[in-house]
Amino acid sequence: MANTLLTISMITREALRVLENNLTFTKQVNRQYDSRFGVEGAQIGTVLNVRKPPRYVGRTGTAISIEDATETQVAVTLDTQFGVDITFTSEDLALKISDFSKRFITPAVATIANKIDASGLALYTSVYNSVGAPGTPGPTTLLDYLNAGVALDNDACPMDGQRSVCITPSQQALIVNALKGLFQQSSAIASQYRRGQMGTAVGFEWYMDQNCNTHTTGTFTTGSTPLVKGAAQTGASLITDGWANSTAVILKGDVFTIANVNHVNPQSLASTASVQQFVATANGTSDGSGNLTVAISPSITTGTGFQTVDASPADNAAITMVGTEAKQSPQGLAFHKDAFTLAMADLPLPQGTDMAARVSDDQLGMSIRLIRDYDITTDKFPCRLDVLYGWAALRPELACRLQG
Repeated sequence: MANTLLTISMITREALRVLENNLTFTKQVNRQYDSRFGVEGAQIGTVLNVRKPPRYVGRTGTAISIEDATETQVAVTLDTQFGVDITFTSEDLALKISDFSKRFITPAVATIANKIDASGLALYTSVYNSVGAPGTPGPTTLLDYLNAGVALDNDACPMDGQRSVCITPSQQALIVNALKGLFQQSSAIASQYRRGQMGTAVGFEWYMDQNCNTHTTGTFTTGSTPLVKGAAQTGASLITDGWANSTAVILKGDVFTIANVNHVNPQSLASTASVQQFVATANGTSDGSGNLTVAISPSITTGTGFQTVDASPADNAAITMVGTEAKQSPQGLAFHKDAFTLAMADLPLPQGTDMAARVSDDQLGMSIRLIRDYDITTDKFPCRLDVLYGWAALRPELACRLQG
């Protein structure tokens, strides 16, 4: 019996299945799909708003104290349309879908999956919690990963089985070698030894992703003794001085602490007695006198339901950078599912082409489009596979960088 020719709908559904299976980091995060664009399609630049839960201070005693329910939102811009273009013949359409997928769909969709994962992992620059030190091998000990869990615990990260670790191939090799005899039951240890991979340990599901980023630190040491310039500062920027003059001292993603500015528990608002870490959200170049206003996250906030520190910094408080200057550092991540979000929407289906199909899945939070044309001179079907997506750090406090 002759094979039934593959249809564009069959190919598109298979492409979505392969895409979901090829993702690593993205499979572990919050995924949003907006069905409003199911008819007309979305365009690059479309903005979706993802809500964050309100936070309350609470009261002591019997007297009622009504608090406003302040719901905040994170704007996710669909700023990336990415795709792969392929071609196949009429003869290829007579293949079984499994054979067609192996030859055409899987290689194309693997490229798309890697792009999506890489875009998401680039959000490490939004994360201020950090363990390890740039410029040193690692992390190499279980304590580093336990401390990442402590950072998440201190920020009230849910203990709901949705915590993951995503690290580089070299980081995986170091920790598997160091701890190969300590993970799980004997069958899991044997699998770990054979495959060079880890499963579940210390409260995390472990994954390796080659798309984890490498961060290069700024030149913040030579000739610099950075200090806070002015007391009682709050907000998403910090006025500083004491840097080397006219130098790109800080790069986006650099982490630092401020003397006597401690982290607070987001529920009780009590100090955890551990210094609060901040991340630079933009590159910073000092002026001719060594002054620099640094864009930071989290914002320095005191006295509200969204309090981040136990006190604003004092004038001339010392700033301590994490790691060594001008060093490349692999960036793994320990995170809860809701630390990051991927938003996708339907691309429009054009008219005047041979065929076009689109498959979306609310549960997966994903959408992919396939457009097919026909070249009569060669009997080939040029096709384009496209996705439209955007990433955002939804709750960066629920993540911790693993720097080496």
